[in-house]
Amino acid sequence: MTKLVMTLMVRDEIDIVGAMLDHHLRQGVDVVIVTDNGSVDGTAELLADYAARGLVDLRHDPVQKKQQGTTVTEMARDAYRLHSANWVINADADEFWVATDRKKTLKQAFELIPESVGSFDVPVFDMIGEPALDGTGLNRLIYKDLRSEARLLEIGLLSHSTQNAAHIGSPDVTVSQGNHFVDIASGGTPDAAAGIEVLHFPWRSWAQYARKVENAGRSYENSDLTPSPNHHGMRDYRRFQEGSLFALYAARHPAGDELRAGIEAGTLVLDTTIADSVESPVRDVPIEPALLDSSRDLGEVIARLQNQVNATTIERDTFSYELGVARLELEQRRERNATLEARIAKLRDKVADTDDQLERLRSRRVLRLADGLSAAMRKALRR
Repeated sequence: MTKLVMTLMVRDEIDIVGAMLDHHLRQGVDVVIVTDNGSVDGTAELLADYAARGLVDLRHDPVQKKQQGTTVTEMARDAYRLHSANWVINADADEFWVATDRKKTLKQAFELIPESVGSFDVPVFDMIGEPALDGTGLNRLIYKDLRSEARLLEIGLLSHSTQNAAHIGSPDVTVSQGNHFVDIASGGTPDAAAGIEVLHFPWRSWAQYARKVENAGRSYENSDLTPSPNHHGMRDYRRFQEGSLFALYAARHPAGDELRAGIEAGTLVLDTTIADSVESPVRDVPIEPALLDSSRDLGEVIARLQNQVNATTIERDTFSYELGVARLELEQRRERNATLEARIAKLRDKVADTDDQLERLRSRRVLRLADGLSAAMRKALRR
């Protein structure tokens, strides 16, 4: 019998974590190992209730230094060591794992996957819709975001979410930061009948997203990690500090003509799987239309300017690199020239020395010939 274990590291996700846990328990997940990362919004108390009912294996890690990779790795190993997992999924609180064949539960899909697969990538789809000031939004965010990367850049995003990795139970697996990769080799992709995907709700409301961005940014500041300047969380943390994040939050949500055009073009795909089966714990609070429209416009302006800055920065960096290469080449040429000049000087000295030596040799030869001729003449005269 297949045993499916899920790991979860969570901080301040009271608006969604209960709905997420209920969904996966209904989907056949046998054990959920949860580490609460010092939540202060009621998440810890909610998880304690689940633990008291025997629904989760609850741990606590109050250190907030973005140690997700280490913590999730330990939970993933315990999934096998303590709970005999055949398959392990490492999830975030805003992720809902489902079978691509919605007639199957998640557990039923995993039961069709041979353990010889080892590990495999699971596509993640960001769920989008109208933004809100507050609220979980599971009944509001009902479109899979398949917009082009060019369009994402125009609204301040770099790309869609990275895939996740599912893997067999193992006592020594290592899970990367972000849960996107594991060190268990993949033996292939599951058959279409056993397909699995993740419906991702990262931008549920302005209140939730602002809190998430601030928490993540401060955790990175307290950690020993050095994320890329283009890391999506740190980009938004800088925007949060600058006061421009709300406009960009509003801009990334399609509305009006863009929503209608996206539906028609197939870049915004209706998917009510979660909306039809999960109640949103927190009621939606809409954004006043005039504020929303002006914020969207401002967000696109900010994104356009940021893209121009990024493009100019890349151009400058390219020129700086080429300048460095040219300077190095010039310096190498100068060093080669100096070496050649030194060699020329040494050879010039050697030529001069050999000229002197040759002249001395020639002079000695002439003297010997003259001496010989003189001796011959004296000898002839004596005759």
